[in-house]
This record gives sequence, C-alpha cells and structure tokens, in this order.
Amino acid sequence: MNESKPLRHPDASSPEFMTKRAWWLVVANLLVPGAGPLLAGNRRFGRLGLRLWMLAILAIIIVVLLWFLLRGPLLFMLTTAWGLRILAAILLGYGLWMMATMLETLRQVKLFRVDAFARGLIAVVAIVLAVVPVFVGGYGAANVMQAQGAVQQLFGGPNGGLKFPSDGRLNVLMLGGDAGDTRDGMRPDSVSVMSFDVFSGQTTSVGLPRNLMHFGFSEGPMQEMYPEDYTYCNVDPCYLNSVYTEVTYHDYDIYPEAEDKGSDKGIEATRDAVEWITGLEIHYYVFINMDGFADLVDAMGGVTIDVKEPIALGANDEGQEGWKPPTEWIEPGVQVLDGHHAQWYARSRYESTDYDRMQRQRELQDAIISQLPKAMLGHSGPILSVLDEVIQTDIPKGEAGVIADLALKGRGREDNIRVQLSPPYIDPEAPDYAYAQQLIQNAMDGEAPPETE
Repeated sequence: MNESKPLRHPDASSPEFMTKRAWWLVVANLLVPGAGPLLAGNRRFGRLGLRLWMLAILAIIIVVLLWFLLRGPLLFMLTTAWGLRILAAILLGYGLWMMATMLETLRQVKLFRVDAFARGLIAVVAIVLAVVPVFVGGYGAANVMQAQGAVQQLFGGPNGGLKFPSDGRLNVLMLGGDAGDTRDGMRPDSVSVMSFDVFSGQTTSVGLPRNLMHFGFSEGPMQEMYPEDYTYCNVDPCYLNSVYTEVTYHDYDIYPEAEDKGSDKGIEATRDAVEWITGLEIHYYVFINMDGFADLVDAMGGVTIDVKEPIALGANDEGQEGWKPPTEWIEPGVQVLDGHHAQWYARSRYESTDYDRMQRQRELQDAIISQLPKAMLGHSGPILSVLDEVIQTDIPKGEAGVIADLALKGRGREDNIRVQLSPPYIDPEAPDYAYAQQLIQNAMDGEAPPETE
C-alpha cells in the first residue's frame, strides 16, 4: 500500500524522497488549492478545498459568460453596495482559504523528514505562497470597498428609485458647467440628452444650445410659473441655461424632494424645460463639473476624441492687455487627449463660434461617459478618487450598471445619430420646436438630419 500511494504513505526514512514529495505537494497545491492536503492524506480538508476551487472556476466562467451575453445584470450587481460587499468578501475570503490550504500542505510535508539543505527553502516558498494570496485578496477587496464607497456617495439619493424606459428608451440629461469660486452653484453651460435604446444600445444624442429661447416646461411648478413660455422671466436674458440661474438665485421654494433624490431644484427646473423642448421623458441626469474634469480625464488615462479641425489652446482676443495668439494646437485626427488638452478642447473659443464650442463640450461629455466603464477596468483607483468631485447624478445604484452596459453596447454603432438643435436646423431666437422634435424622432428611427450646405 505504501508503494502504491507514496505521497500519502511515504518512506519517511528517505530524506531525498521526502524532499521530492514536499515539492510535489507545494506545487500541486499552488496549481489547485486543496490538492496538497488531499494528496498528503487529509481527505476532508483537501476535498473541501477542491470543491471551493471548482466553485471559483465555475464563478469565473459564469462571469465571463455574463460579460459577453448578459452584461447588464452583471454590471447592475457591481454598481450596488450589496453586490460590491459580496465581491469584496469573496476576494478576501478566498485569499485566506488559499493561505490555509498552503499552510496545511506545509504541515503535511513533515519538514523534519526533509533533507536539511532543502528544509528552509521549502518552508520559505510555502509561506510566501501562503501569504501572497492574502495580500492579493486583501488588495482586491480594498479596491472593491473603495468602489463601494464611491457608489454610495455618487449614485442616487436615499429616495432615488429605478425608472422604467419610455418607448423602449432610457433618456439621460447631460449637463456641463463650471462650479468655481466665482459662481453661485453650478450653472449648465452645455445641455444635451443621450437617449439609449434598451434593446440594441443605439444612441441618439441631442444637443441643445444654452441660448435657446421661447420654450415651455413639462408639468410641474415651472409650468405653473410660466404657463405660456419662458419669455418674461426674472433674469436676463431668458435662455435655457438661465433657468438654473433663476431658480437658484431667487431660491424658489419648489421641488422639495429633489435633494433627497440626488438632484437639486435648478436641475429639476432645467429637466422640465428639456422635456418640453425635446418631447422626451428625462429619466436621469448627469452633471459634469467642467472646472475639475481634467483630473477625471487624467485618471482615466486620457479620452479618445476624433478631432475634426485644429483647436487652439487659447481664447479669443477680447482686447485684453498682453493678449497673444496661441502657439499650440490640437491637430485633427483621432487623438487621446490628457486632461489639460481635453479641457482646452472643450473651452477654446479661438476662431470658432459658441455653437462649435458647445458641440465640442457635448462630444467630450459623451466620450467620457461612453469610455468610463472600460477605463474603470484598469484605472479604478485613480478614477474613484476624483469621480464624486466631477460628476453629480441621480442615477440610482444598480441602474448605473444598466446604463453603463448600454453605453458599452452602443459604442461604435454606425446607426448612432447626433442631432444639434442649432443653426442651420433651429434658430435659437425663433425656434420651431415641432420641427426639433421631428428631427429627434427621426434620429431615433435611424434617420440622420438632412445635410446642409
């Protein structure tokens, strides 16, 4: 019997054989946690280790299949606090279990029977292999818990809830603006809507100039204040981005539940205006603080933009003393912009119109949102450290994963269409909103706006 099962019943009188046996057990347990104790004779411990190893392999296979076939449910779980806690516990627990199997293997090795010259080396290797999984599992768990903290802080409010798609689409209001020391709150300088088809991921982007006029509001307190249209307002001028300014500057007592849902009254008033203009139900919003988003772009490792024309790193000459023309440009072509250059791409006014600048801001916002999920795979730590300073949203936990899945699914689709509610299609001072809504509906049906000279 001893000869037929030498690992379990070794010839302990042979230091040479015991040394070979020790290396076999350590390597076997490294490859398959639990194999070491099982081969050495501790069947109960070894079989439990093998079952856990097989469960880990099965879990990896399921995750891979979900990523390619049902990525939405997987990302839903990974953008909830409970899902991330479970993942952190699994990573740390499995690291501890791998350590336990290696220490049990070391016990079964019977070091005092091993060759004296190999005894110390085997012990050191086994202990290192036991400790490394704990560090790896602990590091992974720490990163997951960091993500869990970001999810708790960033997504939704305590009363924020999931919303059902409208006509098979989820519509997200994208706002961009500065929240600097010279401003009272956050004023949206760029306004757009990203509309996702929940089945195909097809994305229709709608850009709204900040200087749109003569619009109304969907049902709510702003409609009661301005039942006709937003023409004779309490600020000057009465532009789309003035809605936020008016509501916050005058501190209107409206939208009392906004804060609990992760929003504020200025954003809710702007949402009502955008719903009326586009004819779309706005399910969620995302506000990107353009004053600090350069840090987010750097944390992502850069953002890829298809630059259509040279962009100067400089402002227009407005008569300031000491002004000089720009000496650096962002050249046309597909570019990976760092935070500094991305910020100039969004803000440059040199030899370009305000509509051009707003369009570039929307392109940059869309690129950040669509590329952020993939960037998280390799830059999660730096991204999470700055995310809540740059992005404000009412997207609830879990739903953020669904929208991330739609952004990944729709990325690069040829039927993605961008609609700009600006000249030559729409005159911001005398807009035809019926025509604007028709352009949006056509885009969702796959028809791009007509070409213009």
